[in-house]
Amino acid sequence: MFCKYTGFSEISTPFFVSKSIYTHFFCTFVPSKQEIMANTITKRSENYSEWYNDIVAKAELAENSDVRGCMVIRPYGYSIWERMQRILDDKFKETGHVNAYFPLFIPKSFLSKEAEHVEGFAKECAVVTHYRLKANPEGKGLIVDPDAKLEEELVIRPTSETIIWNTYRNWIQSYRDLPLLINQWANVVRWELRTRMFLRTAEFLWQEGHTAHSSAEEAVAETKQMLDVYTEFAEKTLAIPVIKGVKTPNERFAGALDTYCIEAMMQDGKALQAGTSHFLGQNFAKAFDVKFANKENQMEYVWATSWGVSTRLIGALIMAHSDDDGLRLPPVLAPVQVVFVPIYKTEEEKKAVLDKCYELADQLKKAGIRIKVDADETKRSGWKFAEWEMKGVPVRLAMGPRDLANQQIESARRDTKEKSSVSTGEGFVENISQLLSDIQQNLFNQAKALRESRTYKADTMEEFKQILEGENPGFIYAHWDGTTETELKIKEETAATIRCIPIGNPLEEGVCIYSGKPSTQRVVFAKAY
Repeated sequence: MFCKYTGFSEISTPFFVSKSIYTHFFCTFVPSKQEIMANTITKRSENYSEWYNDIVAKAELAENSDVRGCMVIRPYGYSIWERMQRILDDKFKETGHVNAYFPLFIPKSFLSKEAEHVEGFAKECAVVTHYRLKANPEGKGLIVDPDAKLEEELVIRPTSETIIWNTYRNWIQSYRDLPLLINQWANVVRWELRTRMFLRTAEFLWQEGHTAHSSAEEAVAETKQMLDVYTEFAEKTLAIPVIKGVKTPNERFAGALDTYCIEAMMQDGKALQAGTSHFLGQNFAKAFDVKFANKENQMEYVWATSWGVSTRLIGALIMAHSDDDGLRLPPVLAPVQVVFVPIYKTEEEKKAVLDKCYELADQLKKAGIRIKVDADETKRSGWKFAEWEMKGVPVRLAMGPRDLANQQIESARRDTKEKSSVSTGEGFVENISQLLSDIQQNLFNQAKALRESRTYKADTMEEFKQILEGENPGFIYAHWDGTTETELKIKEETAATIRCIPIGNPLEEGVCIYSGKPSTQRVVFAKAY
């Protein structure tokens, strides 16, 4: 039977459905106006920022906290972060790293030891000055006890280089103690003035790797290795294509000699830095006097790296893949890969359909597929369809009595909205597994096609500005004279920044689009989050 699914999506999409599903959905569970409105989000084309905020809220990923600039990550949003943690943690351990934990509070004097580092973070630091409250002698409530002032203020961790390198001084004495490969899963605080959930908040979650090495070559190799780990994670797990590159001196991490990065394009053409890996040289080792006795028993300063990704990757997922109906999650990352929606009218139908759904769910579960059977009787089936669509579950399987009799189940892909009948007999698990694999690859292909369609070359400032101000801005490869002065002037005039100098960038003689001075290669410019 040919019909239209008009329940929740603003765009009606034709498809084939079984008679049992048609009868159940259209004749029994027509959604109310309130149900439809509850699942409506702002269109990307109308207001990209509101579209993003709507998805965060209605997919139940996070919500604003009463604490300024902070968010509450809701269970569904946190389950996505947990998946990221598990996958990344395995990758870190495969490369020889181990986890540890260091204090949240950092003595202010520690930050002062590395001048460039403290300058980079000073304006973002939250500072603890007292250690006690007391009852207000003039009325109700509490006040800070003026007699409980700390001898030295404590900074709430904006990043952990200083506290960690102060600790490493006690752990490293000899070349036998190296390399030291440590990762930490933690929260950090950076006092942001303008916040947006997941992308930029005063407090966020991340991992930060901090390693010590006996040579510069080994430390650089570590830095590049971790960039490759992040690249593989972004492309194979998040299904987001990225450009690997090196930051300009102006964009480097404070205290680093080199910062390597991966840059992703969002659907509005803006860039998002999806991960960084820093070669710190000996700066922190010298600041905290971390030395080791080499094989000739001579004392040397160790060489350092740090690297990290954060919960902003959830923001990247939203903006790289989602559509006007909500999230679209890559199957490798999705907390729920397949959701079953049983459809029935009578108690007899209920038992038969549910039993079959649970039987099929068990088969998928044994194959390592993350499943959910939505047997909630307080919600209409149409509501469930829209809810799981909003949450980006890659595959939805709907079964009614007619499907049960025909030994089939209706599948709906979240990425393309395509629907088809799948046999529940032999080959069922293999078919669903292949479907998930196809969805993963398709999301990557779509994101890559978008990036390619919005990647440009510009040879003059006029061309550069036309692209940025056009309907489809994106990444711009342009010549730059290598000076911070020119970089800052371009940023001031256009709000575009140099995202990276791509690794493996071919040499190409040209002239800087701003100064007209000689240039040997193009760099990637874009507006960014």
